[in-house]
Amino acid sequence: MTTSIEISREDRVAVIRFNRPAQLNALNAQLAAEIVAAVETLDADKNVGALVITGSERAFAAGADIAEMVGKSAEQMIEENFFGIWDRFANSRLPKIAAVNGYALGGGCELMMMCDFAIAGENAKFGQPEIKLGVIAGMGGTQRMTKQIGRALSMDLHLTGRMMGAQEALRAGLVARVVPDAEVVATAMDAAAEIAGYSRPATRLAREAVMKAEELSLHEGILYERALFHRLFGTHDQREGMTAFVEKRPPNFQGNR
Repeated sequence: MTTSIEISREDRVAVIRFNRPAQLNALNAQLAAEIVAAVETLDADKNVGALVITGSERAFAAGADIAEMVGKSAEQMIEENFFGIWDRFANSRLPKIAAVNGYALGGGCELMMMCDFAIAGENAKFGQPEIKLGVIAGMGGTQRMTKQIGRALSMDLHLTGRMMGAQEALRAGLVARVVPDAEVVATAMDAAAEIAGYSRPATRLAREAVMKAEELSLHEGILYERALFHRLFGTHDQREGMTAFVEKRPPNFQGNR
């Protein structure tokens, strides 16, 4: 069976590239199973510090595979908990960067939002066009997008189905950076390598603290952050990082080994 993804490694950075070019990397059940299995394996590998997820020049992922869903009934969708597998991807503790060229629509946009941040090419396009098919987002799009860019703009995209260009996405906070199309993957790789070079416990708890900010009040969030901050003082990497700073030398983190 042809795999739907390609996996490679560069030092402590892993790369997953979608491999369904004829379908513009539409997300089907096979791809979902393969990427979730890969991410869970990489998450458990202490020699991997960050992950870059990307597609092709034409499309990061142009949506979910409609051909796979068109004949299903409501009972089947409920019984299968369709799209539920993606919760496992979102819950991975591995820092994940989406490197986006071309279309990131529907499920592709939702998958991008499950990553920790996205770096987009100048010609990237984003949107949630499910309304044009008589349905709504089902992988978390209405929830994550609203938390990221606010109610008004999220409503605009979900109710009209329009596409958003890269610069609008940057202004809205949907993506973190916009770079020339040819530099997207390299920029994401550089960011991932920088993250992977830091303390593994610290990067994981930084992710956890930022994610909790979307759920907790400011007071609760500050207390949660402080508890994680205190917890890191039980690690070798905290002692090494601060000692190295005082001694004016590069740190030798061990938590990422």
